[in-house]
Amino acid sequence: MTVSGILGDGGALSRALRGYESRPEQLSMALAVEKALSDASVLLVEAGTGTGKSLAYLVPAARSGLRVVVSTATKALGEQIVQRDLPTLARLGLHPQVALVKGLSNYVCLRRLDEHRRAIVTGAARPDPHLDAIVRWVEDTQSGDRADLEWVPDDAAIWREVTSSSDTRIGAKCRYYEQCFVTKMRRRADVAQIIVTNHHLFCADLALRSTNFGAQVLPDYDAVIFDEAHALEEVATEFFGVRLTRARAETLVRDANRAFEAAGFFVDPTRQHAIGRVLADILSANLELFTLLPRVGGRTAVGSATDSFERTLSSVGRVLLDGRAIEGPFGDAARALAAALARLSEALRDFVGGGEALLSVARRTQSTRDAIAMVLDAANPAQVVYGEPDSRGGGAIGVSPIEVGPLLRERLWSRRCSVVLTSATLCSSTPPVTTAGEILQTSQGNEGFSFVRMRLGVPKEAVELALPSPFDYGAQSALYVPRRFPEPRDEEYFEAATREIQRLVAITRGGAFVLCTSHRQMKNFAQELRRKWKYPTFVQGEAPKQALLSRFRAAGDAVLFATSSFWEGVDVPGRALRLVVIDKLPFEAPTDPVVAARIARLKDRGGEPFVSFQVPVATLALKQGFGRLIRTRSDAGIVAILDKRLLTKGYGRGMLESLPPASRCNSIEELEAFWQSVDRG
Repeated sequence: MTVSGILGDGGALSRALRGYESRPEQLSMALAVEKALSDASVLLVEAGTGTGKSLAYLVPAARSGLRVVVSTATKALGEQIVQRDLPTLARLGLHPQVALVKGLSNYVCLRRLDEHRRAIVTGAARPDPHLDAIVRWVEDTQSGDRADLEWVPDDAAIWREVTSSSDTRIGAKCRYYEQCFVTKMRRRADVAQIIVTNHHLFCADLALRSTNFGAQVLPDYDAVIFDEAHALEEVATEFFGVRLTRARAETLVRDANRAFEAAGFFVDPTRQHAIGRVLADILSANLELFTLLPRVGGRTAVGSATDSFERTLSSVGRVLLDGRAIEGPFGDAARALAAALARLSEALRDFVGGGEALLSVARRTQSTRDAIAMVLDAANPAQVVYGEPDSRGGGAIGVSPIEVGPLLRERLWSRRCSVVLTSATLCSSTPPVTTAGEILQTSQGNEGFSFVRMRLGVPKEAVELALPSPFDYGAQSALYVPRRFPEPRDEEYFEAATREIQRLVAITRGGAFVLCTSHRQMKNFAQELRRKWKYPTFVQGEAPKQALLSRFRAAGDAVLFATSSFWEGVDVPGRALRLVVIDKLPFEAPTDPVVAARIARLKDRGGEPFVSFQVPVATLALKQGFGRLIRTRSDAGIVAILDKRLLTKGYGRGMLESLPPASRCNSIEELEAFWQSVDRG
């Protein structure tokens, strides 16, 4: 059966699903994906909400006979594809072998679980109330995936002790290798035709293949489909760099101590003292390094003794240009930690044959030394070094590439395999829309896709396709931007926005997301407003994300205050969500070290960063935020953006034109009239 015979009007899908309506946009996308898979070409598809992207790429993937990796932005979307969309393929007569592949930390490690139980017996670890539940579950589970154990919280401390990781995994030398859940997962992937994973793991695979010959996370594949491809640059930025946390060295020391003790090396008091001194030096140097990070605030460039962002960033900039190593207290502390880790590596070489646990410690020690070396390599002009503190005294030190396009050209595009990038938000400006069935042509300078092409280094011969949503946004939704309103930087903005949110929520009688561009603004709005109404009010961070969403859906008239993690990948169809309020245009902070480095790079090349970088990034984020509202043909609601720059600035008007064609309202009276015309509550 052809793709048209499955997804077209009167096709197999309409017969298999009661009430299903064929979508010309879905068929157009499926035909384009089929062509890309057969030609080993690159395809970019912006498909509006409601197109049915998943089946549009899964049907041609299943029919192709190729081994296809489907990479999603989140684990939740990957699980949805496996649990909901792939069973639909079976009803269509398509039965590809499928494997869901997650990162190692999602799976219980039998060796670490056993070692943790022994450590509790010897008093080296504290008892944990969740341990018995995990032990009983491990006896029955087939997957070992912690997501299947719902009654142990996702943030429970014990998961850090008993799950797998690249640092702790030993491989075939482990006595649990054949029973290992990771081993079983990888064997399922080895024989699967469709491998469902996420961008994080896909980028980890690219990074590993480029640095370790013959090493890989995923099996070899013929094609890759990136769903929610707008998130790919951010994930690649993380995985083509390194990240050091305070907990990394602390966990290493704890596991080293246990491994030495289990191997019997502490019988000799002299040996125990020498090793204990090395481990103490690691902890001391690690504490000194992370103490240098401020306890609050966002990411900050590192490289000098001052806490001033401007002077610190300037110092790092000079280091990058002059080709010198990072100096000052930060550099001294990092080198002290590297030296202490080198002494541990030396000590471990004296205990060859000391067992699996010591072998794991040796490998982790070396990988931590390599990460510190990359942090200290400030002479590399392609990267930026930053600190990311937290209020608990932990934090992280990161190294990120300034551009991922060149890295993807080297590691992905050069492979000449089929690549499909799709999302509801790939175009940072209004693209020409391709009608259903139109023959695709290679784009030459299409402004809509130019930003994502530049950021990801997409080959110039890639084909582009922009498909509208099947939803009638003009009838189903209104976009409200108040004209007479303070700008976000004005002193009176917060008070005016608070009043406006209260008025908007009163119109729809709850059922609202209030999406904020900062945690501080979110907390301030929530604190001020939750006492002014009787609607159930939830705030991001007060409970796990999925728990908040479940309570929001169940309430029907709730108000949820949230930040960036709720701007995308959140699906609340139906009347429970009928109002989305966005406080202001979601520009990235220019003081963020990675953003600042990218701005500086564009300026060095004679570009205009605000127009060519900052506005497109904000536009894509704004489109994602808008996309939370209308999820089905029967949904109706309001999107309110409390930022008049959309109306008064040239760039704002361009951002406005990129949004779905909702009915435009500039006064509360217009908005009330619209809502009365569509509200079925």
